Amino acid sequence: MADMIEVERHVKVSPADVFSVLADGWLYSGWVVGASRIRAVDEQWPAVGSKIHHSVGSWPALIDDTTEVVECVPDQRLVLQARGWPIGEGTVYLDLEQTEEGCRVRIQEDASRGPGKLIPKPLRQLSILPRNRESLRRLQLIAEGRAPRQPR
Repeated sequence: MADMIEVERHVKVSPADVFSVLADGWLYSGWVVGASRIRAVDEQWPAVGSKIHHSVGSWPALIDDTTEVVECVPDQRLVLQARGWPIGEGTVYLDLEQTEEGCRVRIQEDASRGPGKLIPKPLRQLSILPRNRESLRRLQLIAEGRAPRQPR
């Protein structure tokens, strides 16, 4: 993990609020850049071994694939194996940490299998870094938008 591509973002809600978005597999395409639609979500999501069945790309050139939970610690960590063949697979670590202002969300990702792993890391970073920055921005918007409002 020390050599993975990393992005972080501060969010003004609790780790539980952020994790509630991650735990709703039907929201996956709302925050993950590149996931265009959700076809099905395993009932056990986000339990280890459960999957989101998604499509990647733009209509009509859609590729159907899956993302599987590798590790889950509610309100703290979610590790995913994201498939996007024929490009390959990536391992994604999402870590949540309580802060005074809310939560620090960190995402680490890199290619783990397939042709994408053959691309030199500096070139992989050209697509992974901006995509994950936007994914965390979207995750922030959804989490903050869903959070219960405090009475004034």
